Amino acid sequence: MEFNQIETRIDEIKSDEASCYENELDVMFISLEAEVPEALYVGMKDFISGNNNWDQSKLISSAIANFLFQNGSDDRAVTEKYLNDIFNL
Repeated sequence: MEFNQIETRIDEIKSDEASCYENELDVMFISLEAEVPEALYVGMKDFISGNNNWDQSKLISSAIANFLFQNGSDDRAVTEKYLNDIFNL
């Protein structure tokens, strides 16, 4: 099976999003590189091309928040991201 590499980089934070965090450590972003099966990569590209309000960064962030929330994370930021993504599709 062939794998594709995905690198996500976020350079700017909207000021209204940053205001909801309690300290500066909560607003740090990291670069993420992952190998995924080609079928997932193609599915991701198809979804993003069909939904103009989504991008690669938002999709990966949403998927991680969804996984963490459904697997017992009690972090408030994870819960907020999960709920915002559900109700703002």
